[in-house]
Amino acid sequence: MKEVVLPKLAPQVYEIPDDLLESTRQRVLILEDDATFAAGLKETLETASYRVTVVPTGAEGVQQILASDFDAIVCDMVMPNFPGDMFYRAVQQSRPHLCRRFIFITGHQENPKVVEFIKQTGCVGLWKPFDMGQLFDALGSVFAAKQWCVPATAADPIRETLLLTLLISL
Repeated sequence: MKEVVLPKLAPQVYEIPDDLLESTRQRVLILEDDATFAAGLKETLETASYRVTVVPTGAEGVQQILASDFDAIVCDMVMPNFPGDMFYRAVQQSRPHLCRRFIFITGHQENPKVVEFIKQTGCVGLWKPFDMGQLFDALGSVFAAKQWCVPATAADPIRETLLLTLLISL
């Protein structure tokens, strides 16, 4: 049997990008005008390996969602000049697929307009002060289902009851 000699191949070098793991982490946008509270949320989520972007206004939030995609959006309902409901409507017009990814946070659970708006969106609402476990549960639900913000209708009483139960229990 004749021996076959193959040409020697040059060794190949494969580079693994430094940000490979970074790209697999869930991206969260936080809209919160209280800088201290926002910093606490950011630190907590980054400790849990989320990539977090924080903005203090709805206008800056719009710039962020136009520039990149987010896996979840944690949005304060009451902010000066550009509150959470206006931000949500801007997202509806420009990047509607992101509406399924909202988690609204507010200390105004006694305000019927705030409660009604959150109910109409079908999104999760967390009442301040909330436990970080509740935030992680809400994020997990958004990541798993990606269907939180399908508007409830009168023809869908089960969804409406579920959303009301979630809002009351949070």
